[in-house]
Amino acid sequence: MQASFSPRQAEILAAARRDGAASISALAAALGVSLETVRRDIRALVDDGHLVKKHGTVHVPDHGREAPFDRRMRENAAEKRRIARHVARLIADGDSIMMDTGTTTSILARELAARRELTIVTNSSDVARTLATVNGNKVFMAGGELHGDNGAAFGRTAIDFAARFRVRHAIISIGAIDARMGPMDYLLEEAEFARTVLSCGDNRILATDHTKFDRSALVKVCDFADFDLLVADRPPPAAIADALGAAGGRFEVAAD
Repeated sequence: MQASFSPRQAEILAAARRDGAASISALAAALGVSLETVRRDIRALVDDGHLVKKHGTVHVPDHGREAPFDRRMRENAAEKRRIARHVARLIADGDSIMMDTGTTTSILARELAARRELTIVTNSSDVARTLATVNGNKVFMAGGELHGDNGAAFGRTAIDFAARFRVRHAIISIGAIDARMGPMDYLLEEAEFARTVLSCGDNRILATDHTKFDRSALVKVCDFADFDLLVADRPPPAAIADALGAAGGRFEVAAD
């Protein structure tokens, strides 16, 4: 089974990933709980290898100097490439696309390198760099507060900018998908931007690998009715497939 985090644990993880390290006392104050409560939440995360505890702080495990986004680009990379290739087949020369930031959408951008005269709207500097100035593409990059980890812009400015567009394909990636809550993510600003992306597309696609199934994250992104197609490397569990079907959506499994 995949790891499942409580809302408090998800917020602790998000803080450690965002800032590199987080003070245990500061986490307790921010979450409005006692030190003992937050230590209990942290203990489980440390035992499972998600965090390292040292001198009153917690931080993500040290995998060298590379950024967490770079590490995530290599996690389940083969599955993400299959998903990206599958989604890329749905996109034709001249199409308009809006994408959020994420490892799957970054890999999708690389799969779209052979397409011509695309119009791309994104908050991801990685997606923008990959597709700009080649093959007659036109790229619109949302502005806003830049995140150092993934090089993406967030906030009201980014959301207002994206909301001005109407595109043929709206594509997002997520951190988790739960049969009851639907698609979820760990950071509020990422969930808000992803929700905006879906509202701007005629063909609304959620691209995610199977490790996100039956997981819970901190923030709900949308309902099952808010997207049309789920593309994954494996069929979703029955409860997720049923919820998607009841909302009028469908799923496709990326072929090898």
